[in-house]
Amino acid sequence: MWDYIVGRFPTTMIIVCTALSFLIPMAVYKVNQAIHQHGDPPWKKNKDKQTNQSK
Repeated sequence: MWDYIVGRFPTTMIIVCTALSFLIPMAVYKVNQAIHQHGDPPWKKNKDKQTNQSK
Protein backbone atom coordinates (compact mmCIF):
# COMPACT_ATOMS: atom_id res chain seq x y z
CA MET A 1 0.00 0.00 0.00
CA TRP A 2 2.71 2.49 0.99
CA ASP A 3 4.76 1.61 -2.09
CA TYR A 4 1.77 2.47 -4.25
CA ILE A 5 1.24 5.81 -2.47
CA VAL A 6 4.93 6.78 -2.43
CA GLY A 7 5.33 5.70 -6.05
CA ARG A 8 2.49 7.99 -7.08
CA PHE A 9 4.05 11.24 -5.78
CA PRO A 10 4.35 13.57 -8.75
CA THR A 11 7.68 15.04 -9.72
CA THR A 12 6.06 18.47 -9.66
CA MET A 13 5.75 18.12 -5.89
CA ILE A 14 9.50 17.62 -5.65
CA ILE A 15 10.12 20.62 -7.90
CA VAL A 16 7.75 22.84 -5.90
CA CYS A 17 9.31 21.82 -2.59
CA THR A 18 12.79 22.43 -3.97
CA ALA A 19 11.80 25.88 -5.21
CA LEU A 20 10.18 26.72 -1.88
CA SER A 21 13.27 25.59 0.02
CA PHE A 22 15.17 28.27 -1.89
CA LEU A 23 12.53 31.00 -2.08
CA ILE A 24 11.44 31.04 1.57
CA PRO A 25 14.92 31.64 3.05
CA MET A 26 15.68 34.17 0.28
CA ALA A 27 12.47 36.08 1.06
CA VAL A 28 13.26 36.08 4.78
CA TYR A 29 16.76 37.40 4.00
CA LYS A 30 15.41 40.19 1.78
CA VAL A 31 12.77 41.23 4.32
CA ASN A 32 15.40 41.23 7.07
CA GLN A 33 17.68 43.45 4.96
CA ALA A 34 14.82 45.88 4.27
CA ILE A 35 13.92 46.05 7.96
CA HIS A 36 17.53 46.74 8.91
CA GLN A 37 17.91 49.36 6.18
CA HIS A 38 14.93 51.34 7.43
CA GLY A 39 15.03 50.59 11.14
CA ASP A 40 18.66 50.57 12.28
CA PRO A 41 19.94 53.62 14.16
CA PRO A 42 22.64 55.71 12.42
CA TRP A 43 25.46 54.44 14.63
CA LYS A 44 24.69 50.85 13.65
CA LYS A 45 24.69 51.38 9.89
CA ASN A 46 27.68 50.65 7.67
CA LYS A 47 30.19 53.53 7.61
CA ASP A 48 30.93 53.03 3.89
CA LYS A 49 27.31 53.74 3.02
CA GLN A 50 27.30 56.88 5.18
CA THR A 51 30.44 58.31 3.55
CA ASN A 52 29.06 57.64 0.06
CA GLN A 53 25.79 59.40 0.89
CA SER A 54 27.54 62.51 2.24
CA LYS A 55 29.50 63.08 -0.98
